[in-house]
Amino acid sequence: MTKLRDLKARFMEDSAFREEYARIDEEYALIEALVRARTAAKLTQAELARRLGTTQSAVARLEGGRVSPSFATLRRYAEATGTRLTVDLVPSGG
Repeated sequence: MTKLRDLKARFMEDSAFREEYARIDEEYALIEALVRARTAAKLTQAELARRLGTTQSAVARLEGGRVSPSFATLRRYAEATGTRLTVDLVPSGG
């Protein structure tokens, strides 16, 4: 049986796969940061939604990666969770 890490290593040999993996990995890092900020603030999705003036389902879509949030939305999310939004541009590895 092939192990997941072996399969990933084999796929990572393909440059197109590596690029897509890196793109998706960044999106998941944002999602993880959003959920971490909300849980650290001890807020449910419904409580956060009230602070943002939206619905729990909208927060769920945001945290589920099903929407691409605007900078303004991310800033409001940060303020509602008692965090600060930062953005960093770094040189690409390629």
